[in-house]
Amino acid sequence: MKKVSLAFGVLASAAAVIAVFAGTSTAGPSATPPVNLSAACKNPQIAVMAPITGDAASIGQEQRNWVRYAIDNWNQADENKGMKAKLVEFDTQLDPAKASTASQRIASNKSILGVVGPAGSQEVRAAAPAFKRVGITYVSGSATATDLTKRTHLGGKTFFRVVPNDGVQGPTIAKYIRTVIKPTEVWVIDDQTAYGQPLAAAVAANLRANKVKVTRESVNQDVTDFSSIVTRIPSGGKVVVVLLWQIAANAQIFGQQLKEQGKSATIFGSDGLFSPKDFKISGSYVSSFAPDIRLIPASRKYAQAYQKKYGQFGTFGPPSYVAAQTLLNAISLSCTSGRADGKVTRAEILKFERQTLIRGSLLGNDVSFDANGDVRGAAFYIFRIVNGKYVLAPTAG
Repeated sequence: MKKVSLAFGVLASAAAVIAVFAGTSTAGPSATPPVNLSAACKNPQIAVMAPITGDAASIGQEQRNWVRYAIDNWNQADENKGMKAKLVEFDTQLDPAKASTASQRIASNKSILGVVGPAGSQEVRAAAPAFKRVGITYVSGSATATDLTKRTHLGGKTFFRVVPNDGVQGPTIAKYIRTVIKPTEVWVIDDQTAYGQPLAAAVAANLRANKVKVTRESVNQDVTDFSSIVTRIPSGGKVVVVLLWQIAANAQIFGQQLKEQGKSATIFGSDGLFSPKDFKISGSYVSSFAPDIRLIPASRKYAQAYQKKYGQFGTFGPPSYVAAQTLLNAISLSCTSGRADGKVTRAEILKFERQTLIRGSLLGNDVSFDANGDVRGAAFYIFRIVNGKYVLAPTAG
């Protein structure tokens, strides 16, 4: 196994190499794929849906680049000799309408076997009808709305995610504010999206249940003048402003307008604001659905290799690498052990995706899915911005 350990995760032994590459708890494919591989197996295609341009471009480009990195590593692995995956890119700009159009194009292109994304929860909802209709597997590295994987299956029964949902994020944010920051008052502001509104409601409810004074506000994510809200935020006391937003640049503007009005409130952003390039207000906090893999000893070499080729990154990219990894593993199994004829189908990809088991992933955790498509056992992390850098924040002592 000369290259698979570089390609697909943190490995401790040859046995682990097989398990991680295969993506299941069963034995992986043979080192030499069948000679009669179909065209779809020789050159399998997966798509990525991300906001590659627009207000959230820093996030989308990072996600896209980590998927490229995953495919490059997979293509170089000895186990995939004779198989070269191809990436098809769709720029959604975090817009449900664009996500819907992209999903229809993907659904009608039978060469595309699986999808990484979409990035936003509102986009998952928009893409679900087309993807559900054709049974294509799609795996998000950032869509966190809790109800996407509930029994109603708003994301469709072919939807998976490698990050925890907002049923975990909401209580995590609220608990940290209550037990570590201990404010006199909290303002909770959503961005009027399918992502921000339910998350804001959950945070506010948790705080109020624990006797914390809460003021609720809502502002459209297209708005960039927050002066009317900032004016009403108290100047005295220990005030926290929780922004459940997806556009990090807007949070930067909000912080600047706080400063302009002489307000000392502390900003606490949800995972949508984790963007070191766009949000740099010192002293602010940001929640994240993934760790900084540079802090995971076994993952540092992947971070270094990525940075050498693509530059700096936050926590949005590595989960998309893992999402791509699950799809590529499913393709490999379908092509080399799922069928004797070396062919691959979307139905087989879905079957193997459900069986995913990656031990010691790039994110430092084991990756497997429950019956609804949620990743098991994942947690949210809290970072604080110190001199422009995102530092893992200490927990309550």
